[in-house]
Order: sequence, then C-alpha cells, then structure tokens
Amino acid sequence: MQLIGKKILFKIQDKNSGNIRLSRAINQLIDDLERLQMDSLNELKGIRGDFEKVNNDGFFFVNIHIHRVLLLIKIIENEARVVWAGNHDEYVRTFKNNKRSIEKWLRNNKLIH
Repeated sequence: MQLIGKKILFKIQDKNSGNIRLSRAINQLIDDLERLQMDSLNELKGIRGDFEKVNNDGFFFVNIHIHRVLLLIKIIENEARVVWAGNHDEYVRTFKNNKRSIEKWLRNNKLIH
C-alpha cells in the first residue's frame, strides 16, 4: 500500500529525536502500512489491533507509543494517507476524544462532505 504524508510522521520523529521507542513505533507503522496488501478494511485488525475506525469514509486512528495518528485508508486506490498526528494531549485538545468532534474536524478540513 502506498503511504502518503510520511513527512508528518518524520516531523514527529525529528521533534522527539531522543525518544527511541517512539521512533521505532513510527518506523513499524510505516513498515506495516507499506507492506499492507488488502481487499477490505476488515483486514486492518489482523495487521494491527490498534486501528480504531472513527468514520465510515475510511478514517482510522492508530496508536504509536504515546502519540495518535489519524489515517485515511482507501482500498480502491490502495493507499493510506496520514492526515493528522500528535501526542495524546494534542489529540484530546483537537478532537475532544469523541467522534462528533472528529467528524467536524474532517468536514472543516474538507476531508469529508
């Protein structure tokens, strides 16, 4: 699967260069997504148990150490796109830990209609 938006993940790595566990977790996520060959979104849980579906349009959160990453996964185009990443505090501040706020954020950023 093609992973778009890796720069967002690399920026977190650079910002936290001393955090080896986070760096390894980011590398593992990238590796998991780029090796992913799947025909349906149901296969995600088999690859990584921490995928959390937050919208029916293919948006998922996934944990990377103490950070969260919002991914858009489109099976048809065989691509995953990183649309947001941040630590847990940034996640709570941005998304208020509820799906309604996540959907509002997605609409405001023109990622869903």
